[in-house]
Amino acid sequence: MKSLDAKLANIHADPAGARDFILADAKDADMAYGLAATGIDPLSGNARSLADFRDQVTEIVRQGLIDIMLMSVSTSEQVTVEQRLFEDSEITAAVRANDTSDVHVLAGASYPQQPSRPFRTATVEQITGAAGVDLALYSITPSGDAELDVAALEAYRDFRLESERGGLRHFLEVFAPNVPELAPPDPGPFLNDFVARTLAGIPRAARPLFLKMPYHGPRAMQALVAYDPHLVPGVLGGSSGTTYDAFFLLEDARRNGARAALFGRKIKDSEHPLTFVRHLRAIADGELEAGEACRSYHAELQALGLHPRRSLDEDLVLSEPWNA
Repeated sequence: MKSLDAKLANIHADPAGARDFILADAKDADMAYGLAATGIDPLSGNARSLADFRDQVTEIVRQGLIDIMLMSVSTSEQVTVEQRLFEDSEITAAVRANDTSDVHVLAGASYPQQPSRPFRTATVEQITGAAGVDLALYSITPSGDAELDVAALEAYRDFRLESERGGLRHFLEVFAPNVPELAPPDPGPFLNDFVARTLAGIPRAARPLFLKMPYHGPRAMQALVAYDPHLVPGVLGGSSGTTYDAFFLLEDARRNGARAALFGRKIKDSEHPLTFVRHLRAIADGELEAGEACRSYHAELQALGLHPRRSLDEDLVLSEPWNA
């Protein structure tokens, strides 16, 4: 059994008592950032090639500490189907099912500042066939505008119906509104209500396995968990930030009821991704606190002969307002 399925079964069997936590690496940045998606190699200072980016996918899957590897369809076609990377692995392969206009982060373009429009490059048949997976991420960025949000929900309905016919499971990502002029003043309660209202009309068999949302602090997370612990809320990693940003986000979200976390840039841009992931796993399993993990991570970088991009004191600073 894949670790994801085992953990979801435990969580639903005992929502209050289960200690299982789902950890994912989001290696789907090529669905958004174009050539910048692969990031910069911290050792050479050069941009990574797509082949280097995919090599990191292979390394992290073989390490075996995450539960989901999220990829683009083209990456999954190569590593899941052609290389058969997941054949004997407990890790679940997944792909990004849609690429709404707000994640079209292209040089010189202002798409991310415009209200999101629904869009899907791949069909469900291509996801289950060419990409070889039975799990996909579907993403919605509500705007607070009725016409735009109804169009996004209609696109999500069409995807669900196609997925039911094609045997594709999904998890749901809901971003905060990306246009300040349209957005509600407090995105945390708005997103909670958006999720609750959206899922109320969906039968159990068609619901997402779990949620991926920005972390808006303890109160918003606790409210969602208290409403329905079977929603299985998860948080997204966001921008790179400091090492303590990533570790504290995971620790605080877990403490307040989150059951999953998906990190992309924070893993990709770290000095040593395998060591970074090992510390994320330890925090997710309650074995290390964020501050301890940050100090341990720096000590291990030193042992590996790697120079961190920040001093330990600088890297222990919380630069993002997770604890709102």
